[in-house]
Amino acid sequence: MTAVAATSLDTLWYTRCPVPTASGLAHSLGWLADAAADAGVSLGVLQEAGPELAVRHFDHQLLGLVREGGNVPAIAARAQGSSTRLVGLTWIDESQAVVVGPESAVAGPSDLAGLRIGVPAWAQDQARSFPRAMALHGFANALRLGGLTLADVTAVEVDVERNPQVRSAVRGSRRTTTWGVDELLRGDVDAIYVKGARAQEVAREHGLRVAVDLDATDAKRRRVNNGTPRPITVHADLLESRPELVVGFLAQSLRAADWAADNLDRVREVLARETLSGPEGVAAAYKDGFHLDLHPSLSDERVELIDIQKQFLYTHGFLAADFDLESWVAREPLERARELLASGRAAS
Repeated sequence: MTAVAATSLDTLWYTRCPVPTASGLAHSLGWLADAAADAGVSLGVLQEAGPELAVRHFDHQLLGLVREGGNVPAIAARAQGSSTRLVGLTWIDESQAVVVGPESAVAGPSDLAGLRIGVPAWAQDQARSFPRAMALHGFANALRLGGLTLADVTAVEVDVERNPQVRSAVRGSRRTTTWGVDELLRGDVDAIYVKGARAQEVAREHGLRVAVDLDATDAKRRRVNNGTPRPITVHADLLESRPELVVGFLAQSLRAADWAADNLDRVREVLARETLSGPEGVAAAYKDGFHLDLHPSLSDERVELIDIQKQFLYTHGFLAADFDLESWVAREPLERARELLASGRAAS
């Protein structure tokens, strides 16, 4: 696959999903732009670029790109041959749940047996089919809690945007983040998977009821999905040619994670914008204390959890090929970023 140059030596490109991330906070605070300027480059944001560049959020074919977002597009792009490296993983629980209609008698995981579950249709390609992957893994995890598997339910495809776009929260309207609500309300399906702040708002607006709260399980393995864990990936050429830009980006993310621990109200304000939802949705979606551990890591546990997701995606047809996870991981940039932050130079 051929990457787009897009002034890679002049511009550090950044893209993220509308979810809680330390890099999103660092961007909102102006720290990413300041760090880029100190390194002699400008900061470009795909959400504010035209469609030709915005599409790189899904295929990562942009030489100067750093991406923090859902793992389905990142893993699918790597499996497709995109030259990327994994430089960090974050974990923030985002209110994952299986919901049913107001009159449903379903009260727990074991009651899912025999139901029609709403599964978003395939999108334009594997990377953009993250809604389908999210629902399938969410349901698979919920079913396991009841001693069931996907073979115990009937999947019914629901409508989905085939070519989703990344948009600025300022310029874009509220994007669809909950799929299958209409089909559930019409009675075409019996249950749907939801996650995140906007999903909480949608569920309340329609009187939907939580049948399985995936966040309630202590086992992180049962909460692995598109955003858990969430990868920070960079184009391999950027890491090779300008490693200091990657280290600086990670240092500002670590700095923002430290800042977040003492600034919950400010963090919630940023999240309300980032998630395109209101403060009530943010409060409902993210547990108390979520702001205390936004730090990226490449711990053995998080690498193991992203490997669980990779294997699920491969098994269910979301990857063009399998690949060796360890060969994707680059640990040195995050280690150097921690040293930079500890020295005090990251805040200069």
